[in-house]
Amino acid sequence: MADSRCLADLADNLACRSRLGLTKVAGSRGEMEQLMEAVMPTAPTPRLSSLAQVRQWMGECSRCSLSQGRNKIVFGSGPEDARIMFIGEGPGEQEDRQGLPFVGPAGKLLDAMLAAVGLRREQVYIANIVKCRPPHNRDPQADEVAACRPFLEAQVKVIAPQAICTLGRPAAQSLLASDAPMGRLRGRWSLALGVPVLPTYHPAYLLRTPEAKALAYADLKALVKGPTT
Repeated sequence: MADSRCLADLADNLACRSRLGLTKVAGSRGEMEQLMEAVMPTAPTPRLSSLAQVRQWMGECSRCSLSQGRNKIVFGSGPEDARIMFIGEGPGEQEDRQGLPFVGPAGKLLDAMLAAVGLRREQVYIANIVKCRPPHNRDPQADEVAACRPFLEAQVKVIAPQAICTLGRPAAQSLLASDAPMGRLRGRWSLALGVPVLPTYHPAYLLRTPEAKALAYADLKALVKGPTT
């Protein structure tokens, strides 16, 4: 959020300088190009009516530094008409190798969690806030999330799920534009991208903290039931 405020202030400053006829700013050409890229409006999202079109639009993405270390883009998986969409933070080692989300130990636990509430992986859509693996499985950085955001929003628009379940703190905070801790976010319905959102714990966290599984199970039961009015 601080980065966004700084960019907004910077954009206002540059606009004011332009109105005053002050067109010169110190810095190298490369620095100025990066600066203008940051403050100028981005190109509008094209009209996309299918996930295949979203994937084609993404191409062999190099919009952030994560592309330099990836093996495969992990776009997402599941039916285009899924009623429920799960969004995690980013691919891990196994996902990076296979190009599919949640295929490692955390993915196996997610499958078991789905089965516990009467769902199958084939019924839901699974994606992440970034499509390439962060080094050493660290949390995605703000610029990486921002680079992937148009693709995630396009996926949500095409799928039009009835509910979204975020998995883990980075995904919840990113989607809900919140810095609240996971303990306050999980199990509470919010709204993002026009869709009800229910955060819960990431399966990888549950593998490390099995005592939290009961809370995640309660969250998934609430997810299947849908938001209360």
